[in-house]
Amino acid sequence: MHNAILSYRFLSYYITFLLLFINNGYAYLPGLFPVDYCEVGKEIDKCKSEIPVFVNILDSEKTVIPYEYHRFDFCLSDESKSPSENLGQIFLGDRIRPSPYEVYFLKDLPIKTVCTKKYSSSKPQDVNRANFLKMGIKLDYQQHWIIDNLPFLWCYVAKNVEYCSRSFPIGFYTGEAMDKEEISQKFNINPDSLKPNTYYMFNYLKIIVTYNPINDYSNSKRGRIISAKIIPFSFKDPNAMLKGGDVVVEPLIIPEKLVGDFEIPYSYSVNFEVNDKIKWSSRWDYVMYAMPQANIQWFSIMNALVIILFLSGMVGMILLRTLRRDIARYNQIDAEDVQEEYGWKLVHGDVFRPPKRGILLSVFLGSGTQIMLMALITLIFACLGFLSPANRGALMTCALVLYVCLGTPAGYVSARIYKSFHGYNWKTNILLTGCLCPGIVFAVFFALNLLLWTKGSSAAVPFTSLLALLAMWFGISLPLTFIGAYFGYKKKALEHPVRTNQIPRQIPDQTFYTTPIPSIIMGGILPFGCIFIQLFFILNSLWANQMYYMFGFLFIVFIILIITCSETSILLCYFHLCSEDYRWWWRAFFTSGSTSFYFFAYCINYFFRTLAIKGLASTFLYFGYTLILTFMFFLLTGTIGFFACYWFISKIYSVVKVD
Repeated sequence: MHNAILSYRFLSYYITFLLLFINNGYAYLPGLFPVDYCEVGKEIDKCKSEIPVFVNILDSEKTVIPYEYHRFDFCLSDESKSPSENLGQIFLGDRIRPSPYEVYFLKDLPIKTVCTKKYSSSKPQDVNRANFLKMGIKLDYQQHWIIDNLPFLWCYVAKNVEYCSRSFPIGFYTGEAMDKEEISQKFNINPDSLKPNTYYMFNYLKIIVTYNPINDYSNSKRGRIISAKIIPFSFKDPNAMLKGGDVVVEPLIIPEKLVGDFEIPYSYSVNFEVNDKIKWSSRWDYVMYAMPQANIQWFSIMNALVIILFLSGMVGMILLRTLRRDIARYNQIDAEDVQEEYGWKLVHGDVFRPPKRGILLSVFLGSGTQIMLMALITLIFACLGFLSPANRGALMTCALVLYVCLGTPAGYVSARIYKSFHGYNWKTNILLTGCLCPGIVFAVFFALNLLLWTKGSSAAVPFTSLLALLAMWFGISLPLTFIGAYFGYKKKALEHPVRTNQIPRQIPDQTFYTTPIPSIIMGGILPFGCIFIQLFFILNSLWANQMYYMFGFLFIVFIILIITCSETSILLCYFHLCSEDYRWWWRAFFTSGSTSFYFFAYCINYFFRTLAIKGLASTFLYFGYTLILTFMFFLLTGTIGFFACYWFISKIYSVVKVD
């Protein structure tokens, strides 16, 4: 009864904690501070009339290679006035630039031509520019515009259902087989104007800005921007709309083969709408809930969380009851019972025997500790709203800075574990801890970055930023690793509850399910089961240009991942010890670390079944970045399982009487 009451209290506390974090999972800071806008000529009290419009990179779901705005030969502005980018934006590939599109508060603009781009078939550079535009249209490259730190939304209707996106296409390609009604509904074009295998260019943009009015004692109209929409059109002559009536404007078509001269006029219009119901502090709600991710299946996630919670509880109860019976039997004083000992007590003289390649295991554990602390602290900041989408690049910046600064615990853990293995190559251990795992990640990243450089992609990290990253690695992270290792070696070696025999005990023949490979494969199933739902949305945010904001759910899933990795590793480790196999060090690491193999398999399935990525370079980039994530996830989960097993074994052998 007492245990039942404790279990009920734990469950109630857990559900309360879960609901609090889920509710806080949408927390964000809407921006550094609100900007008040007023009419032209009435700029008082730091009130602005001009609303700057910025452009970002262009990307596509059909390729991993993004490009800067100016690569597509659009109308440009002075890029020297570009806002500064933080470290996270640089590594994520953001390249925010000012645009030539002028928007003034409450100044409706019927239509304005920005520029006209001319192409001639007699000039090879013009032919190349036109071909690059057609390539972007065929691969469905999307533009990302920003106004008052908000993304422009493009809302369209497809199959009588409205969707909204944070980007809009530069045009569309009809192909051989096309649905005229669907294309006409989605892209606001006359179905009679559609032709097969044709490139249609969006050169006219209708901008709709919604603001929240501010009531004050001045005579000027003031407000704050709460949302912005953009509607793209394809018009050969946008000024023809001003004639009114039933004029059918001919769409702008880029010819398959450039012959003679060809022009693309770029124009736009601006309209303002008032909305006094949405406050500035909650304006990002509209952006988030407009995303396809807002239609998440909440009940599926809750069912997965509850199932994993109760399954973990059942595993823990079975394990504890079995262990209690074993310990009671082993502690009996009767000599006959002692002679009939069997199971995990028989290997007490070998269970803490140092493993082979202990220096590599200690290095992996130090790096895994560094990654685990980085992920945990980053998720806490994200749940508190400090890493909101309003602060672009903050999530990546926080993760990078934390990883660099957490070199001290990495060195400390690696040194203490290696010292408990009676290792003597302490210099090699320190250097490997600071260089091996970060070096593997950097080498793969640098190879991928070289490919992006050759493609002229905006995602290529500049050489100066790479030098800054190396300076952070060798100037901050590595010295902190040395400091942590120094204190780790200064501490006494970890004391084990039982002594190790000089002669290793012979390991009996094992059954199939207790051999290393089957047990390792089984160990990763349960932990992966608690993350695959959230993994789908994380991959969507990485590769499908969707915004991820459910950090409350992600934090809870991360905690459950830690619990399931720990319990699975402990359970399988107990079975191995009962079968008199004391080689648990590496097996504990690989048992929970095998979750990363399922992670990689899921990414392969996601690539072939969900994504429409084309091209050898994009495929190479996708799997290259996936390998980096898989390796870091392997270190994270392996470290969790190892320390759980180490704690478990130390506990069970400290409570039994050993002669």
